[in-house]
Amino acid sequence: LRLLPRQRYLRAERAEVSALERKRNVLCCLITRILKAEKQLHIDNLVFRVIDACQKGELGTGLQFPSFCCHSVDVLSCVLHLLNQGYLRRQEERPHVLEY
Repeated sequence: LRLLPRQRYLRAERAEVSALERKRNVLCCLITRILKAEKQLHIDNLVFRVIDACQKGELGTGLQFPSFCCHSVDVLSCVLHLLNQGYLRRQEERPHVLEY
């Protein structure tokens, strides 16, 4: 058996990381756009709307991107990331409702 040089593996790994970062950026952008428009939204409704937009390939207001498959776990991961960054917040009396 002969292994390929390490550099090729690194290039492939970087490409995968780059694709995942682009996907996360699109999801975070969708989440913030939807919440900016709605001001507050139940987390289940937000997840549904983001997944629906991903399947249609619509970023809102006529902007489009290549549609891709995303799951609720992907969206919830981005929601947690945005919560930790301080872009989103939860209501104290209703923690299932998110606000921009």
